[in-house]
Amino acid sequence: MFFVLSKIVWFFGSPVNCAILAAGLAAVLAFTRFARLARWLGAVAMAVLVLLAFSPLPRAVIRPLEDRFPQQDAAKGPVTGIVVLGGAVGMARGDVVLNASASRMTKAVELARLHPQAKVVFTGGAANLVSAVQYTEADGARRLFEGLGLEPARLVMEDKSRNTWENATFTRRLVEPKPGERWLLVTSAWHMPRAIGVFRKAGFPIEAFPVDYWSRGKPDDFLRPYSRAPRALEIADNGFKEWVGLLAYRLAGYSDELFPKP
Repeated sequence: MFFVLSKIVWFFGSPVNCAILAAGLAAVLAFTRFARLARWLGAVAMAVLVLLAFSPLPRAVIRPLEDRFPQQDAAKGPVTGIVVLGGAVGMARGDVVLNASASRMTKAVELARLHPQAKVVFTGGAANLVSAVQYTEADGARRLFEGLGLEPARLVMEDKSRNTWENATFTRRLVEPKPGERWLLVTSAWHMPRAIGVFRKAGFPIEAFPVDYWSRGKPDDFLRPYSRAPRALEIADNGFKEWVGLLAYRLAGYSDELFPKP
């Protein structure tokens, strides 16, 4: 139920979606007796879209999330296992498809080659609400990892989870981590605080290995405007979603910390 509600609520709660829906409503109202309201609503919607698309606001939103857990030395060992969260890979027309978070997958392969004794655990099923599931993310991950030379015997695929809480609980149940083992968690830096919170809550002690940075980590992150609106809107949407997700997971009891610390 939480999964379904979260998808529906965020569809309407996303700032980008809200602005677009408000602009559409304004266009409809413009031909009614509410034309004055429509002008105001349309102006606000356009102002929000311009702010999110071209101002430094998206980076300002996502930067604190990405700064929370520092990068590690990839060669530091020993490592028992590498847990890679879904959200970057899929399948289309029978082939592997990667999105803007592809570095989750490429960094996992790099770590696997640096630590040849480590298991590589991918966790990600299918988050379809309506359409039938043809492939899971795990299907795409397995094909990618094997295609890049990782031995099938090292791979552990968890293909049932639909969100971060299920990633943590299902993966812990699958690999049964032991005291003294060292497990690395690979996910996008902006998603790492929420991910670490739920893995801790699930009783899986794991180290953060953030990748996929969307800010540069420099002072101009708070000053430099965007030149490509689609990229800025994507970053804004993900940034706001993570802040809302941190609060929702804390309220739902999926994490013991509102903003987990290293």
